[in-house]
Amino acid sequence: MGSTYTIFMFVLLFVMMYFFMIRPQRKQQQQHQEMMNNLKKGDEVVTIGRLHGVIDSINTEDKTVTLDCDGVYLVFDINAIGRVLSPATTVKTEEKVVVDENKETTTEEDNSTEEKSEDVESTEEK
Repeated sequence: MGSTYTIFMFVLLFVMMYFFMIRPQRKQQQQHQEMMNNLKKGDEVVTIGRLHGVIDSINTEDKTVTLDCDGVYLVFDINAIGRVLSPATTVKTEEKVVVDENKETTTEEDNSTEEKSEDVESTEEK
């Protein structure tokens, strides 16, 4: 009876180790590998040494990545990428043109600054 109980406890211990240690580590490795496979030019990344940069090019044959760190180009092993801060965006934003009452063509950004200055003037009048 005692030896059966001991074997049962070892099996229970192994099952607990699997669910609390091995399984989460595998899941984390899979997520990291998926992130590495989805790297592309223009992604903002942080290396394992905490260096921030933007991916300039990826060499899949040598498994290296070239980072642009404020004009300085550095080559790292692709496994040195710790995390992706923001993926590259491929959608281009269009600037809308608004015709003002004075028949002048201005952008929306110009209008928002004009509205802010009008609000400041009306606050000063009070």
